Amino acid sequence: MDGITLGRASLLCTLLLGALHVCSGTVDVKVTPKVEVIKGETATLPCTFTPSTASSNTIVEWFIDEQGTRKRVAFSAQGGQQKIDDGTPLTGRASIAADFTLTIPNVQPSDEFSFHCQVTAGPTGLGEASSVLKVFFAPEKPELHRQSTPISVGSATSSEIGTCVTRNGYPQPRIVWFKDEQPLPEVKDRKEKSYMIPSVVKEASGLFTYAITLYMQPTKADKDSVFHCTVEYSMPGDQIKKKKSDNIAINLNYPSEKATFTLVNSEPVKEGDTVTMRCETDGNPQPDFDFRKDDNDITGQGGLLTLKPVKRSDSGLYKCNAIDFDNLEADLNGEIKLVVNYIDPLSVTPARPVVAKLGDMVELQCKTKASAAHTVQWKKGSEVLSQTGVLSFQDVSYDNAGEYMCVGAVPSVPGLKAEASISITVQGKPMIDTPVPGEVGKEGDMVTLKCSAHGSPAPQFTWKPSGKEALSVAEGNKVVSTLTLEATAAIMKDGVTCEVSNEHGADSKAFSVVVKKAENAADRADKQQGGSSSVVVAVVVCVLLLLLLVALIYFLNKKGKLPCNKKDKMEVTSREVNNDIVVEMKTDKPNEEAGLLNMRPTTDQ
Repeated sequence: MDGITLGRASLLCTLLLGALHVCSGTVDVKVTPKVEVIKGETATLPCTFTPSTASSNTIVEWFIDEQGTRKRVAFSAQGGQQKIDDGTPLTGRASIAADFTLTIPNVQPSDEFSFHCQVTAGPTGLGEASSVLKVFFAPEKPELHRQSTPISVGSATSSEIGTCVTRNGYPQPRIVWFKDEQPLPEVKDRKEKSYMIPSVVKEASGLFTYAITLYMQPTKADKDSVFHCTVEYSMPGDQIKKKKSDNIAINLNYPSEKATFTLVNSEPVKEGDTVTMRCETDGNPQPDFDFRKDDNDITGQGGLLTLKPVKRSDSGLYKCNAIDFDNLEADLNGEIKLVVNYIDPLSVTPARPVVAKLGDMVELQCKTKASAAHTVQWKKGSEVLSQTGVLSFQDVSYDNAGEYMCVGAVPSVPGLKAEASISITVQGKPMIDTPVPGEVGKEGDMVTLKCSAHGSPAPQFTWKPSGKEALSVAEGNKVVSTLTLEATAAIMKDGVTCEVSNEHGADSKAFSVVVKKAENAADRADKQQGGSSSVVVAVVVCVLLLLLLVALIYFLNKKGKLPCNKKDKMEVTSREVNNDIVVEMKTDKPNEEAGLLNMRPTTDQ
């Protein structure tokens, strides 16, 4: 007899012994009633029993219910071997420990069984307890597939809206359709206007792919509706979780009832703009459109009519017309009265640059025409010189020379303006600006002088005595010559002369050179004024406080509240022989009214 046969015989004898002692007692077996595991994790099913001091022939066996049949998957003998049975769903994966715990790694949905732990303890008796293994796996985010074919409003049959699909979930999840955030009832009767058709596929992995297709008879009000779906699924601990799909809108066809013809431009139209007019209906799809201007056919593209760049001649009455064959009775027409604003180029008189002599009379005129009320301004730089279109100079000077800009604008149309410019050149003999003396620290220092002169043509400069010269041109007809030289004794005495000349005449001015003044007492006083002012304020405050104190003493003395005003008042007389002067201090009433102190010289000589 081999070992295997002997083992089987031994097991059989043990079972028989157990059967003989059934009536002698029972064993209390405890297991976890429900074990919940995420797919891929490890399941642990413990089994304990009392009394725990079993005999050496105690046997613990694990069984499963598979397709209505009870099948053993593992067993363990007290102090003996542990074994996983062959030919079961757990063969090659599960294990049983010495404490009779059954462990199943990498749990799959196919492992979801009712497990029974049976303990045969010889004379002690027999006991059993059951545990259910539940497997969970979260499905993927649901996908919403919209029907690509347009759906027509008014159809006698329901149309497919879309299909919501969620994949790889366990146990089988639940799908809910939403329209505008409101859940739709899961109606399966195909005779209803709105119903759903579900489908379930169990994958080779044991996970479920679940889908529900929604059918409806939509109305025109559904053109802006938004649909989505959610999947609800179970997780350990009686949790119900959700995942939401993306939103979809349905492609709905419905007839047109009215048309609108609008000007896309938000600002008033001006020459040179790009003008877009849009014609559309409240139906879908949009019908074909015809455009006309002043009863003449013009070409548009779809529902858009574009004019680029627009001209004043494009002003007029524009019309659009459409025909919807699903609603031939609808009046699908629209009109736009287009006004193209314009301003003519400016006419400036004189047309050429002005060359005038010093003291002449100069007048500039600027005119234009526009589609609406307009303004005409003369400007020099940013300064507005005239609002009438006429700019006059009765006695033109060098300051009047320069560039002038005429600006015409239509205030009611932003950006609609025209510009023209003209220059004025003033010719005449040069004129030197008031000289500014040069200052030096002491005789012999270098000094720099600037001689500024107006004149056209540009004047020539001559310095007497000469030195290092530099020439620069300022605005208009102004020219500046800079001279640097040594402040000699002669220059300190006689100064320096600047002479200018051109074909119209000459001018000259003398520039003095002086030593900078030393800081005098008055200047120092001014600088110290800020510091001394605080001292003055302090003195004033002290005087005010002293006067306040004197007034207080007088008031108290008058009211009889000073010690020297009591009934035992004293008369103090002090006589000094050397000075022949007697000072008397009394507190009589008449003296109080006259003052606090009464001082007078005596008549004794």
